[in-house]
Amino acid sequence: MGSRPFADYAQLLVGDLHASLASPVSESMNFLNEIALRYPGAVSLAAGRPYEGFFDLDDLPRYLSLYQQHLTERLSGDEERVRRTVLQYGRTKGVIHELVAEHLRLDEGINANPQDLVVTVGCQEALYLTLRALRRDERDVLLAVAPSYVGVHGAAGLVDMTLVPVRDAADGIDLNDLVMRIHEVRAQGRNPRACYVIPDFANPSGTRMSLETRRRLLRIAAEEDLLLLEDNPYGLFGDPDGPPTLKALDTAARVVYLGSFAKTGLPGARVGYVLADQRVVEAGSTAADGSAGTLADQLAKIKSMLTVNTSPIAQAVIGGKLLAHGCSLRRANVREIATYRDNLTRMLAGLERRLGNVPGVSWNAPEGGFFLLLTVPFPAGDDLLELCASTYEVLWTPVHHFYADTRPRNVVRLSFSHLRPEEIETGLDRLARFVRDQQQN
Repeated sequence: MGSRPFADYAQLLVGDLHASLASPVSESMNFLNEIALRYPGAVSLAAGRPYEGFFDLDDLPRYLSLYQQHLTERLSGDEERVRRTVLQYGRTKGVIHELVAEHLRLDEGINANPQDLVVTVGCQEALYLTLRALRRDERDVLLAVAPSYVGVHGAAGLVDMTLVPVRDAADGIDLNDLVMRIHEVRAQGRNPRACYVIPDFANPSGTRMSLETRRRLLRIAAEEDLLLLEDNPYGLFGDPDGPPTLKALDTAARVVYLGSFAKTGLPGARVGYVLADQRVVEAGSTAADGSAGTLADQLAKIKSMLTVNTSPIAQAVIGGKLLAHGCSLRRANVREIATYRDNLTRMLAGLERRLGNVPGVSWNAPEGGFFLLLTVPFPAGDDLLELCASTYEVLWTPVHHFYADTRPRNVVRLSFSHLRPEEIETGLDRLARFVRDQQQN
C-alpha cells in the first residue's frame, strides 16, 4: 500500500490546543536537551543532574531485597501480600510513606504524620497536584521568586494558574516586594493562594535564605493568609548546621513541603513526595470537624485520576536505599556531598583565575547546591548558546528560561554537580575564551 497524501491526514491548529503549549517554557527542556545532543563533545555547565560516578546497577537488587525483607517483617511473613505490595497497583498515596516520614524526622527535623504524605512520580507531579488543587478559578494566582525553577512555570501553565513574579534578593526573596505583590493582586480582585520558594540553594541562583528571612516569611504567610510551597531538592548538599527548613519551623501548617529523591536517591526511579498536612473542611464547619481530612487526601484524589499510583517497584528501590542507611539520606550521600562541595570550590576558584579581571563579569558564591549565576557584559540568549556550543564546545543555561520568556539577559546559570574535576577545568577554559571573545565583539 502506498502512503496517504499528507493533506488527507487530520491536522490540528496550535491555537486550538492548550495555551501552555505555546509558552516558551514548553520548549525550554527540549531545547536544552537538543543542544546537548547536537554537540556531544561539548562540556555541559548546563545540566542540573546529580553526579553519576557513584551510580551502580548492582545496588538495585540489593535495595529491592532490603525493602522486601522490611515488608516481610512488617506484614508478618505474608509473602502474598509482599508480592502484591511491590508488583500490583498500589496505594495511591504510596507505600514507602512511613520510611519517608522517618527520613524527614532524621534529616530535616520535620515531624510528619505518614498519612499526610503523598509519594509522587517525581517532585514535578507533587507540584502539579498541589497547584491543581489550589487553583479553583481564574482569580487564583501563584507567587514565585523570579528567576525561578522552570518546572514551576510549566506546572502553573498546565493548570491555567497565573504566576506573579516576586523580586529576588541576595537572601533569596525580597519580602517587601512579596507583601506589595500580595496587596496588588488582591486590589485587582484576584486571590494569592501560595508563594513558591526554594529556600536552600535555589535553582537557578544557588542562594540560601537566612534563618531570620525564613521566620519573617512564615510571619508574612500567617498575616496574609498565604500558603508557602517549599521545594527542597538541594538542602542536604550544604552545611548540616545551616538554617532549618521552613517546614521544620512551621507551627501553623502554612508550608506545603515538596521533596524529591532525584538528587539524593536515584533520578531514574522518578520518586518524589509532598507533605500536605493542612486541614480541609467543608464550608460552614470548623477545623475540629475534620470532615474532609487533609490536603494530602485531596491531592490523592487528583493523583488517582492522573497517574493512579507511583510505581511500587520504583518506591521499593528508594525504600531500600533509605533502609540501607537507617533512613538518613545525609548518611547515604556522604560521598556526593563531598563531591559537590569540592566541585563548587573548584568552580569558584577557576572563575576567579580565568575571569576575575574581566570588566563586567561577576558571579555569586553559593555555600552549596548545584548552581551559581554568572553575570556577563552582553545579553546571553539561546542563539549565543548555540554559537558557544558549536564553536567553543561548552554549554550553559540562559537565565531567561527561568523567567519563562525569550528576552536575553546578561546572566547565565552554571551547574557544577555532575562534572569530574578535569571537565570543570576544561569547561571553564572554553567558557573564558567565549566570554573574552564576546566582550571584544
